[in-house]
Amino acid sequence: MKIEICANSFASAKAAQDAGADRIELCTELSVGGLTPSLGLIEKVIIELNIPIHVLIRPRSGNFTYSEEEFDVMLRDINFCSEIGCTGIVSGVLDHHLEVDVKRTAQLIKAAKGMEFTFHRAFDWVQNPLEELQKLMDLKVDRLLSSGLESNAFEGISLLKQLKELSESKLEIMPGGGINIQNVQAFKDAGFTSIHFSATDKKQTLYKKPKVLMHSDAFFEEGIVATSNKETIQKVIQLISQ
Repeated sequence: MKIEICANSFASAKAAQDAGADRIELCTELSVGGLTPSLGLIEKVIIELNIPIHVLIRPRSGNFTYSEEEFDVMLRDINFCSEIGCTGIVSGVLDHHLEVDVKRTAQLIKAAKGMEFTFHRAFDWVQNPLEELQKLMDLKVDRLLSSGLESNAFEGISLLKQLKELSESKLEIMPGGGINIQNVQAFKDAGFTSIHFSATDKKQTLYKKPKVLMHSDAFFEEGIVATSNKETIQKVIQLISQ
């Protein structure tokens, strides 16, 4: 069984390599399900470590349905990953009906040519997983990362087993989400060939808790995308220009 570590920093990536993991999914911001890491972080991991690196391509949180501008950013990020020598890409797109956006996902796969392509946990939002699995097989995705449409992979293991049987080795099913020391044996016993987890150890690094909080609950509602409003900006400019 191969071990993929969801690494949210250089320190996490190095820990994965030092511990003997097989590869990493490099990302940032685990609190929102992961976002694309900076180009600087990608480059540092590529140059200083030897572990295979799969990069998460997700330009923002909120959902997995993107504007033309956001999709262009995703393609540019994939191009950078290709040029610098990344092993794989982890990404995917849904439409407004929470179905796999076949056209755009195909474009991502084409851009990632030469690298492995994993369709990420956007899959856990779909309504008909068996139908959506067939779409991914038709697209010739290398791997599906999923928690089995549950909050964690252990709770979704029944569906994950079903997906594994239906994929008929055309597509690797990689369980991910809440896998830990207590439940990992269940995935080995079920015959999965790889698993995905973060092994996160939270640590307070400040000597004193700051008075002003930078985290805002207003931005953590699923499906909500926050963008700057043109009219509001114009109104403020008008007010201070008088």
